[in-house]
Amino acid sequence: MKQTLALAACLIFVTTINAVEYPVRWQVSEGIVNPESSFYDEASGYLFLSNVNGPGKDKDGNGYISKISLKGDVIEQKWFTGLNAPKGLRSYSGTLWISDIDTVVGVDIETGREVARHVIDDSGFLNDLATDENGIVYVSDMLNSRIYQIINSQVSIFDEGEHLEHPNGLLAVGDRLYCGGWGTGFNPDDFTTKQLGRFFYIDIKTKEKHLVTDEPTGHLDGIEVDGKGGFFLTDWIAGTVLHICSHGDVTQIMKKDKGSADLAYLPRKKLLILPHMKDNTLTAFKISPIK
Repeated sequence: MKQTLALAACLIFVTTINAVEYPVRWQVSEGIVNPESSFYDEASGYLFLSNVNGPGKDKDGNGYISKISLKGDVIEQKWFTGLNAPKGLRSYSGTLWISDIDTVVGVDIETGREVARHVIDDSGFLNDLATDENGIVYVSDMLNSRIYQIINSQVSIFDEGEHLEHPNGLLAVGDRLYCGGWGTGFNPDDFTTKQLGRFFYIDIKTKEKHLVTDEPTGHLDGIEVDGKGGFFLTDWIAGTVLHICSHGDVTQIMKKDKGSADLAYLPRKKLLILPHMKDNTLTAFKISPIK
């Protein structure tokens, strides 16, 4: 595995904005239980939200996906059910892909019916999920520090090893697979780490790792582009929302309690939609990228 620094000349400055109170456009709490991932499907115009509805590792059949409008109206609380602890969501060509502990499920967005199911027997803890422009599905296995890929219904290992820093968040942008590391020195009993994870990307063609933040950054979870060359990320343990600009500077823009999960961001509307697993809320904030 080759590793290069994407921003070698850029030191990481972490700035905290404490005085800013971002306007809340709406908040949903009723029917929301341990929300993990929010995803906006542009083709349908709806938000989809994964509800773990219980412990994140239990195969209890309690998990479900909610369908929500951009105005915060719950269109269908249990749009798709029968899941265990669903987490990452992404869509491609009318199919919503869902990661669920050791399984990846595909659901037709128009009908709400299951169209694919891939059980990954050697996985440890599937978390976030991404789709690229070719329809390849990527899913992070945080426990095993591994990333799987699904191509034409065939599951294989895309990359694995401690260099992936036990990846949680994933986002495919062009030929880059951006990753939010949970950290190194991983303890599988309680998911703690000796060191925080960094934000980086893997070149999909070469598998080379390129650091965006050179220094340990957080227990990184959700990743979204800001529309200006930068990114919004969450730190699940710290409860923070971070902005990482195109130059690599890190700014903490929001601080919540533990549980800030896999956010969505709509650049044209400047709308950041944050699920909070511990508070059982989904909140839309008006936030512009930081220059």
